[in-house]
Order: sequence, then C-alpha cells, then structure tokens
Amino acid sequence: MSILDSVVIGAGQAGLSASFHLTRLGISHVVLDSDSEPGGAWRHRWDALTMRDVHGVAELPGESPPPRDGQRANTAVPAYFAAYEHAHDLPVIRPVRVDRVVDDEGILVVHAGERQWRTRTLVNATGTWTHPFLPHYPGMETFLGEQLHTVDYPGPEHFAGKRVLVVGGGASAVQFLGALAPLTDTLWVTRREPVWRNDDFTPEAGAAAVALVEQRVAQGLPPESVVSVTGLMLRPQEREAERLGAFAARRPMFSRIEPDGVRWADGSFERVDVILWATGFRPAIAHLAPLHLRSAAGGIQLDRRGRGTTAVQDPRIQLVGYGPSASTIGANRAGRSAAKGVQHALAREPLRTS
Repeated sequence: MSILDSVVIGAGQAGLSASFHLTRLGISHVVLDSDSEPGGAWRHRWDALTMRDVHGVAELPGESPPPRDGQRANTAVPAYFAAYEHAHDLPVIRPVRVDRVVDDEGILVVHAGERQWRTRTLVNATGTWTHPFLPHYPGMETFLGEQLHTVDYPGPEHFAGKRVLVVGGGASAVQFLGALAPLTDTLWVTRREPVWRNDDFTPEAGAAAVALVEQRVAQGLPPESVVSVTGLMLRPQEREAERLGAFAARRPMFSRIEPDGVRWADGSFERVDVILWATGFRPAIAHLAPLHLRSAAGGIQLDRRGRGTTAVQDPRIQLVGYGPSASTIGANRAGRSAAKGVQHALAREPLRTS
C-alpha cells in the first residue's frame, strides 16, 4: 500500500481550506469525509435557519463568501462547499467514517471499518458538531416532556404553544430565545451570569478574543468557545424577544428535573413542556486517542509559537477547527497554517514509499 504525504479528516470549512493549501504546495493527500454529500455540519442545521440568521460564513480561500440572504443555510452553504470542491478538484472521498488513527512504526494508519490509509502526516478537521455536550442533572431521565439538544432543533414552529426552558449561556441559546419568545412562553437558565457586549465587535477585538482561546490550547487545556471570551450580542432579529423580556428573566440553574418541570434550589417548582439544551459541543477527536496526544491538563496542546495548529506531542498531527480555529474565519487561517505545518513535518521525515 502506498503512503500518502497527508490525510485530512473532515471536509467542512477547515478541512477544505487545508486541502486547498496542501494542493497548492503540491502535497499528495486525500480528504476523508463522514457525510454522504458536501456541506459538513451545515447540512444538519434546521430549515428555519437562513443565511441572514447565521453569524457569518467566511469565504473559502480564493472564493467570495456566500450571500447573506434569505436562503436556507442548510442548502446554501453545502452548495457553496460542493462548488468549491469541484472548482478546485479537491480529493474528497465520502462517505468515510474514521474509527481510529494509529502509529505503525512511524507511519500513521487511518482506519475506517475495513478500509485504511497510510500517511506521513495528518490534518484533523472533524470539528464539534458530531459530539454534542449534554450535562447530567438529577431526575432528567424522569422528564415526560421533550428534551432536545441544539443538534436536534427542528425550528421554532415546533414549539408553538409549549413552555420551553432554554439551558445555556452561549450564542445558540440567545438565538433560540430570539426565535421562540415571540411565538411561545420561554424561560432561560444559565450556570453563570451572561456577559453582554455593547460595543462594536471590531477586527481588533476579535483577534484579542481568539488570542485568549489560543492561550488555553497552548497550555494543553481543553478549548473553550470564542464566544465565551467575546461576550454576547443581540442581533436585530432578537430585539423583539428582548422587548418581551426573554433575556432579562434569566435564572440560575435548577437543582433537579422532575416529570413535568424543574425544581429550583429554594424548593420552588416551574412547569415546562420542553427542555432545550443549548449546552454546546466538545471536539470530536476520540479517533485520535491511540496517539496519546492529550496533555495532563486534559486538552491537546498546540504549538502557539509556530503555526498554532501543530500538536506538541506529535508534530506530524495538525488540528484545525479546534480551539481558536473553531469558526469559519479561524478555520481558513488554520487551514493555511496546517498545510505549512505538514510541509515542515515532511521535510523532517525520511522518504518511504510502501
């Protein structure tokens, strides 16, 4: 079996960006994508989410961004990705669900069921969408209503006439409240007091926020979202929910869940029909476990001094869409950095053909 120079796992924004730059550098590689069609996580977003609603989709390298209009995001972005793959002849193979990556005497072996690829380097671009985080609270298994995570969100009309408890302090929770409060009764709970941002979010402010996330991964700590350091902002489409008091009525977390609602720490009870867990995601990196990349602090330490995508534990491994690059803008920059990291690692490796 021949040995590739690199394998990219994941064909979302970060993976396509990495593949584009690897191609420009003349580095032989394939991109393995678990979905049957282009689009990454965008294929699985709810139908009501339009391109006007999203926080922005950065352009892929060498292309203009998709328009911010009324198109459904779950069709517009996949179409954008598909056209990009075709225009740049990117070597995407799908569907391929990677099970594990192991080291075989200095060569990385990517396993996907009975299939495998041997490679000198690896770019991991699996993102977070396939690994939703659902915290456990006492009694949650007894709840008789609906419990949904962001990945299961069916759109606002589904909740009409139901009392919805939204859990989470991030941008998704704010977006859900913005869509639901004008339609039905909502209640918002978070573990911490939300931090609102009222000033303009300038490029300089964005760079400062990303730097804070970079500091965590440079120390080997598990990454936090960029939103956790930027603060929350209300968009025009969320102002009606603000007028209705959906954001001002936030409460701290409940102590337990009961069959028809939640119980607060002071003993009071609140009836709800739906619990919508907007509690975020964790990096989908279980397939990298055999490589033992995690630091004692629990995260994968990245080399901030160099490209910012190179795993300190194993410089053959590049991570994009992880930590500071878990956004469309950060993913593009990380794709370029990862390709340079692959080039650097290959320059240090002895040549083997089989």
